[in-house]
Amino acid sequence: MAVSPSNSLPAPSRKPRLLQRWYVWLLLVVVAYVVAAVMHWDARAKLWVVERLTPQAERDAAVWLPDYHAFIDGKLLPGMEKDEASDLTYNPETKTLFSVMGKNAFLVELNLEGDVLRKMPLNGWSNPEGVAYLSGGRMAITDERQHLMTVVQVTPDTKALNLADWPQFDLGPSANQNKGFEGIAWDPRRGQILLGEERPAAMFTLKSDAEGKWQGDKVKLAYTTLNLRNLSALGVDPRTGNTLVLSADSHMLLELDPTGKQVSFMTLLGGMNGLKDTIPRAEGVAMDESGTIYMVSEPNLFYVFRKF
Repeated sequence: MAVSPSNSLPAPSRKPRLLQRWYVWLLLVVVAYVVAAVMHWDARAKLWVVERLTPQAERDAAVWLPDYHAFIDGKLLPGMEKDEASDLTYNPETKTLFSVMGKNAFLVELNLEGDVLRKMPLNGWSNPEGVAYLSGGRMAITDERQHLMTVVQVTPDTKALNLADWPQFDLGPSANQNKGFEGIAWDPRRGQILLGEERPAAMFTLKSDAEGKWQGDKVKLAYTTLNLRNLSALGVDPRTGNTLVLSADSHMLLELDPTGKQVSFMTLLGGMNGLKDTIPRAEGVAMDESGTIYMVSEPNLFYVFRKF
């Protein structure tokens, strides 16, 4: 009796299909792990758990970034589209903000709503990336390309500033010469200037007084909690003494206590903390005596965050 050809063929093996699916799942797992590692999602998840377990008394004693909400969301700084806002500092004496423009070297004074009051050329600076208010009109400005910190005096009559007219401090080489000292903040409680290296993210202190007269050399802080892709800017809360660390690449603002311990964080992604859209490249942060947080992003965006 003849056997039907269809009955004589072997059944197709399922092994190649199963193996193919296994390779696809393995690839997805590897990609997910790499993305999570690059974006430090594991560190964020760990910090999120720590935040949830923090007692209310400790939250009240901190800045506590999860409670902040955007009140001014990406306001345009007119006429600065090509200048690139690089950092921000608050002057408690004038109740105004000062921002440095990194691409075209300017120092800009703003009111607390982000309106431009004046624009002062920084003659001689190559790439000003950080600014910190000290006292009495004195400010410290870092130049990432020249690896310099310069202390200048700004008065209501200042129209421009010349690098050669002011005392300078050589910040020395960086681990990555093209990603040098970008963050700077004045810590009045401890009489020191905080300096931040962009990549790999690192922090230093420089003993100083409010007049910008420094003592000794900078000292690297042995912080092991800077799980950030880069460090864009630094700020100090005048009420708690805690440090704000901004990372443009991680889209995150991080709060550290004086020992370097992570306290809280705020994600700078659209849909979070009242933000309609993701902050494209957050480069500067400052805080006033009431706890309001101000931020600038390249190329010319301005933000204000308050507790709600």
